[in-house]
Amino acid sequence: MDSTEKKSLNKNLQKANKEKNDEFYTQLPDIERELKHYKDHFKGKVVFCNCDDPEESNFFRYFALNFEFLGLKKLITTHFEKEKNSYKLEIEEDLNGDGKINDLDKFKTPLNQSGDFRSDECIEILEEADIVVTNPPFSLFREYVAQLIEYDKKFVIIGHQNSITYKEIFKLIKDNKIWLGYGFSGGAAHFINKYYVDYATAGDHKEGMIRVSGVTWFTNLEIKKRHEDLKLYQTYNEIDYPKYDNYDAINVDKTKDIPIDYDGVMGVPITFMNKYSPEQFEILGLDDHRLEYPNWRGRGPDLNGKPIYRRVIVKNKKLSRKIDL
Repeated sequence: MDSTEKKSLNKNLQKANKEKNDEFYTQLPDIERELKHYKDHFKGKVVFCNCDDPEESNFFRYFALNFEFLGLKKLITTHFEKEKNSYKLEIEEDLNGDGKINDLDKFKTPLNQSGDFRSDECIEILEEADIVVTNPPFSLFREYVAQLIEYDKKFVIIGHQNSITYKEIFKLIKDNKIWLGYGFSGGAAHFINKYYVDYATAGDHKEGMIRVSGVTWFTNLEIKKRHEDLKLYQTYNEIDYPKYDNYDAINVDKTKDIPIDYDGVMGVPITFMNKYSPEQFEILGLDDHRLEYPNWRGRGPDLNGKPIYRRVIVKNKKLSRKIDL
């Protein structure tokens, strides 16, 4: 994608975000690749997909197809209508008597409201649910996650990588209340979305779909990945790891280049969060969140007089030096 295409895509994304045109439909293979890591969490649970069109959603399809395999107790999805009452679809038991519980056993119930995840009806369903799995509106991500935290719900949801830098989201990550899942292949996914123009190159283009880079999965369900140490190979030297102009921390441009032997403070790219293990690293803050570390001098990290793009501030917990911010 050239610079002109990127600008056009960003313009469309901003327009869609402003207009709340967030109907991204996730591909079934992407859902299958991620959710296979959470199988044991679903047994005996009520799953709620509260930002889906049940007739179109591959989330509903995935759980309907795998209802018995996962050992679900109940599946609920709600449909959103902007200006009229909507409905919900549920699967709970073998209604047609064929000895299986699947998509053929779904039943439809009208709602008295629009199906917005913030509506009283949807909140009532949320309170019944154990785990929420969906692709929520990107433009409402902060509000959506805040609701899940308020009602103490487990979840596996899709969001953009840049959501990590939202102050509210970053604090939850720093406090180990949410973390990143396994992610999409190559850090990008193709979604069905009628509002966007797809500027992907020929090799990446999929008819009727939009390629979105930087998307990932957020969860608060325990997964093996987040307890695996990042393997480090590089050793520290002052040339390859210069200190910032305005803060006593070294700059690391790539996660794979984090030095194995540096016991001080480091600024690493936000993509580091895909490899973050709370047993290996401590997150100290985010570059311009000065309340997290009051000794930060200036707005953010500068290197040789130039600003550096977003950095997560970390230290290696397995090295002994005590850091005083």
